[in-house]
This record gives sequence, C-alpha cells and structure tokens, in this order.
Amino acid sequence: MEKVTETSAIEIISLAELNEQELKVMKAAKEISEKAYAPYSNFQVGAAVLLENGEILQSSNQENVSFPAGVCAEQLVLGYAGANFPDQAVKILAVAARRRGEKIWAQVSPCGICRQNINEVELRFRSAIRMLFLRPDGQVYRVDGIQHLMPLKFDDLIS
Repeated sequence: MEKVTETSAIEIISLAELNEQELKVMKAAKEISEKAYAPYSNFQVGAAVLLENGEILQSSNQENVSFPAGVCAEQLVLGYAGANFPDQAVKILAVAARRRGEKIWAQVSPCGICRQNINEVELRFRSAIRMLFLRPDGQVYRVDGIQHLMPLKFDDLIS
C-alpha cells in the first residue's frame, strides 16, 4: 500500500487585507448576490471575476423548479466570461452568499461542478485563478489555484 498526502494552501484573511482589485471583485460578488433568483432554496449566491483586461463580470445563482436545471453563480459567470471574452484569462474569482433576509453572510465554496469549471478555465489559459470566499465571520478564504480545493482534479481524457 502506498499512502499519498496532499496539502492545500488556504489563507484566512480579513477584508482589510485584500488588495484593491480583490476588494472590488468581492464587493461585486456581494452586490450581485442580492439579485439571485433563488425562490426555492432562498440561498443567494453571487460570483464575480476579474479578467486580465481589468473588466469585472458578475453573476448570481439562477434556480429552477426542476432543481438540477438551475445554474450556480460561479458556473454562470465563468461561462459568460468564456463566451464573451474568450481571449481574457480570469485572474480572480470571488464568491459570497447568504440566506434571504439574513444579515450574516453564509459559509460558501464552489460545488464540485463549479470546481471542475474553474479547473477547465485554468487549463484553458494555463493560469491559476485566485479565489476568494467570504465567510460568516467577515473574513475571507483566499486560495491560489483549483489544485488546493481539488487535488485529484480531472483534466485528462487520454491517460
């Protein structure tokens, strides 16, 4: 038997420790979460990305009564970026969420499908994405690259 140990580098930092670009992207994620279409779960998620050209795009989750047909905020904003800015790498992805009517932000990180989408964008541009996830205590998880969230990621159909 062989045992493999993978380690992840995930920082926990305050909002005050975010640089100017990171703060703008997190603000955009928080703002767009208010526009989520989440009538079934009441869990409003906002995601925003900073492209290498400096443009910030944002999206929120969009639910459907047929639950698998809904779309996560992260998947939606990455898809929009890829379709409308196909030559612009994503530099930063920020995610914020809360339950409708609550003041406190919820604990959130991308689901498995969204993590695979992040992986695909990193592969496409051969560049790690800095990810920021707002926490209920107002601090932020900061992660540089999907390998820290998904160490055994799927990215090869040949081997």
